Amino acid sequence: MIVEHLSLVDFRNYAVAEVGLTAGPNVFVGRNGQGKTNLAEGIAFFATLGSHRVSTDAPMVKDGADAAILRTRLAHGDRRVLLEAQINRQGSNKARVNGSPVKPSELPRFAHVVLFAPEDLQIVRGDPSSRRRFVDQLLGQRAPRLSGVMADYDRVLKQRNALLKSARARGVRGDSLSTLDVWDEKLVFLGSELIRARLALADDLRSPLAEAYTAIAGADHSPEVEWSLSIRGADPEEGVAGAASDVVSPSIDEEFRAALADRRNTELDRGLTLVGPHRDDLVLRVRGLPVKGYASHGESWSVALSLRLASAELLRSESMLGDPVLILDDVFAELDVDRRARLATLSSGYEQVVVTAAVEADVPDGLRARIVRVESGRIIDADEPATTGGVVHD
Repeated sequence: MIVEHLSLVDFRNYAVAEVGLTAGPNVFVGRNGQGKTNLAEGIAFFATLGSHRVSTDAPMVKDGADAAILRTRLAHGDRRVLLEAQINRQGSNKARVNGSPVKPSELPRFAHVVLFAPEDLQIVRGDPSSRRRFVDQLLGQRAPRLSGVMADYDRVLKQRNALLKSARARGVRGDSLSTLDVWDEKLVFLGSELIRARLALADDLRSPLAEAYTAIAGADHSPEVEWSLSIRGADPEEGVAGAASDVVSPSIDEEFRAALADRRNTELDRGLTLVGPHRDDLVLRVRGLPVKGYASHGESWSVALSLRLASAELLRSESMLGDPVLILDDVFAELDVDRRARLATLSSGYEQVVVTAAVEADVPDGLRARIVRVESGRIIDADEPATTGGVVHD
């Protein structure tokens, strides 16, 4: 898959931006705060329907505007697809494919993008929600239908939590709240499908993760990835450890249902759902030790980068769209010389690579095929003097 053209209106610091991209490496160079990462974010939005920097959409809309408009033309071999997204400061977002209105959740079917950025250190060092978000975004790209399952699960979870809070306020206990059983079944139905998909994904990630880590780090530290499940007694959100598991059991529904029954009184006391995929954690290890708390800075970077590269390999092996677009956002400045060279070698095999950098010299020579400079929300062709300003057209 190739991004041939990107258009932004009222997106971040861009009033209007037009940029054409080519196959192979494309490097956006500019000082910090000029808008180069915003271009990468705009491309990735079509694949993830969100930002890698913020958890809500409003910050992506330019100050003073009510909505941002993003358009991209993709090439899937000889086929061209035009995707459009309207990010509204308030209300639901809108989307079009080749001019026809669609649900925004349809966009990732056409756009496969894997973005790695310094924020990805939170995947390995942050709280469980960072790892769940990474996994769920990849699930949505592999199987877009699962995005609907996740959205439905979140809605049921909110309804169930609202009922628990209401019951707590009224002093309702145990089996007296029969309506909770209805929400339990909905939660089990949707949550079990999500748990099974996550377990299967962890299994699929193991081999490409190990290969990517060895290639990036130059050493075999035996990276591992497993799930810690709340339905099996863990509560990572509250620091309660449980045995990590990779078992995709046919009885997950029964395990989930039994765990809800076991925690019901506690949930009523707390007014909160304490069991389900929203409480699970992806456990990452190197050298047999948890990455979080034990891994060095270099090892943490290698694990985070390897997770993204493993994701790209999975999408590449499964997709009919060709390679995913690989975006490396402000990454090379954080890597030592050896890791830079190894990453450049690994990424050079993708159909299209987008790199952002504050300093051009940080980018290995093999990735500097095309340079576009970014200055104060303006996109400047490599052949233009940086002082003239301008727009790149394809």
